Formats: sequence, C-alpha cells, structure tokens
Amino acid sequence: MKKIALLLILAVTGLTYAQTEGPLNPEPGKCYVKCTTSPEFKTETVEIMVKPAYKVLSVTPPVYKTVTEKVLVKEPSKKYIYHPAVYKTVEVPYIKKEAASKYKVIPAKFGSDSKSLEVYPKTGKWEYTSYADCQSPNPDDCKTLCFVEKPAVFKTVPITTLIADASVEQKAIPAIEATYKKQVVAKPAWTEEVEIPAQYGTIKKQVVAEPAKVITKEIPPVYKNVNKTILVKPGGITTWEEIDCGLVKPNKININWALNSAKLNPAAKAEIDRVIVVLMKEKPNVKIELASHTDSRGSDAFNMELSQRRADAIKSYLISKGISPDRIISKGYGETRLLNNCKNGVKCSERQHAVNRRTEYRIIGD
Repeated sequence: MKKIALLLILAVTGLTYAQTEGPLNPEPGKCYVKCTTSPEFKTETVEIMVKPAYKVLSVTPPVYKTVTEKVLVKEPSKKYIYHPAVYKTVEVPYIKKEAASKYKVIPAKFGSDSKSLEVYPKTGKWEYTSYADCQSPNPDDCKTLCFVEKPAVFKTVPITTLIADASVEQKAIPAIEATYKKQVVAKPAWTEEVEIPAQYGTIKKQVVAEPAKVITKEIPPVYKNVNKTILVKPGGITTWEEIDCGLVKPNKININWALNSAKLNPAAKAEIDRVIVVLMKEKPNVKIELASHTDSRGSDAFNMELSQRRADAIKSYLISKGISPDRIISKGYGETRLLNNCKNGVKCSERQHAVNRRTEYRIIGD
C-alpha cells in the first residue's frame, strides 16, 4: 500500500542543511510536492454484438392416409408322416463260454547240506612280559617282548540246496457254443412329406402421405455501441510540482451544508468548480485529500458517517468533472477535530457550531 507522503521544502536564507531527496535546484522560500503522474485515457465508441444471430425453427407435422394391405397371417410349412421300420427274426451264433487252459503247479524240491565259514581271521601281535629273575630294581629293565599268534575262528552253517525248481502242468478246456434270436431291419423307417399352404388376410394402416417439415427462420445479430476507455499514456512517473505553500496545510472550502444532509447545492458546486476543479486541472499530477467535519451535536457514530458521506459527495462531483478518482482521497472525521470548545455537553451558539461544520482540502503527494 502506498504511503501518503507530503514533502515540503522550505529554503530559509542563512540556514543550510543536507538535502537527501527533493527536486533539483529548488528555489528558496518555495514549496514542492512529490507527485506520481496519473495515466491518460481516451474514450472510444466500439460496436459489440450483444446478441448473436440465431435460428427459429418451426415444425409442420406429417400428413397420413389409410391404405388396405394383404398380409401373410400364417407362413407356409410342411408336414411329415412317419412310417416305422419293418423287422425280421434271425438266429445268431455266439460263444457261450470261451476256450481256456487249466494249470497245475508242481512245487520246487530241496535238499540239506552244511558249509564251514571263517568268522574271525588269524591274527598275531607283540606282547610284553616281566622277566622273573630280574636283578634291576626298575621293572621296565626286565621286560621281554614276544610275538603271539592266534588262529582263525570258523563256524559250520547249515544250508538248503535246490534239487528241482517249481513248474506248471497245462490242461486245455474246450469252448461252449450257443445261438440267440434277434430282430433285424427288413425295411428301414421312412417319412412322407406333405405341403401346408400359407394363409393370408387384409389389414388397414396409416402411411405418410406428406412427411413432416422443419421451417427455419434466420434472426440477425443485435449490436450495441459501447464507450471504451483506452490507455493513451501510462502513469507512475515521479515528478515534483511547485505549489502555493498555503495549499500544503488544510484549506477550508466555503460550503454551507444543510443540517444532517450530504447533498451539494448549486452554490457548493460553484465553489468546488472555482477552487478544486481549477487546481486539479492546473496541476494534473497532484493529489488532494478531502476532509469533512461536523459539529458535536448528534451521536458520534452518526456524525462520523455524515462527514464521510459529505466527503464522498465532493469526490463524486469531482469525478463527474473528469478528475481521476485515483487523485482524490475522501475522509470523514466526524466531531473528532473540533476547532473550539463546543464539544458534547457544552452549550454553544449556532455560529460557534458552524465553525466546526466544515470541509477542507490539502495537497498530498504520492
């Protein structure tokens, strides 16, 4: 948000100070205000289409007529008459019991015998023994080493021997024959085909004699002239404007507001034209603050709202005169800035109260 800043440069003879911001080469005794130029606009009239072209459609229903038509009510078909097959009886031989073989088992024959089996082999090892007549007190000095051999160990195992292995003896069993009776087809079954003719009837129906129609009506577009604001020159350029030093401080506008009213009468508008409109057009880059005040009569809230409506009324009038709203700040102060002691509860004359009913303006910067 931009700050509202006022720069007042006063050059006083014999007084020197360090200048950090301001216009180049200011003249002693003059006042300057820092301004940001407002954008420049122009108004053009353009034609725009406010309603497009479109179609209006209407429909003519179809026209029917009744006709008589022969129709098939039962389709043609066929009927089939079935004639069964004719059979005859014949005897058919068959094997009632098939031939086979009969077997007799002859078991194996066995004998008895034995077999000697070495179950532990012959072995030998060195063994130490003590010498009986040893003269040494150390028994290890009188040991003798002998090789001892042990014979193998054998065991007799009884065994069974095969004298003749098992075998079979085959004997033939003859087949048994017989016959049975069965019916065989002497003449196959067959079908007889019989034609069944179609059946017809008559019906009445409605057919389209004249089809439905769609009638199209073209509605042209509607155009309207609109005033369009076009940016001619962008604003935002900082400049320094020389102004009357008296305009820096609040200056009263001679407007006699009617009691509890924020309506501008012709005399008030003439005063605004003479003072404010002339100033704003001569100084196209400056901004002003409009400050409205009331006397203390009435509630604080009502007076604050009334003063704001009066300031806004002047702003709206200036805008109607072609002044950009960006250059105007309107502010109502109600009864917060009385110029005398006529506050709540103090009895004052009408003239004393009128001093506080005022609208002021002052030049402000960017």
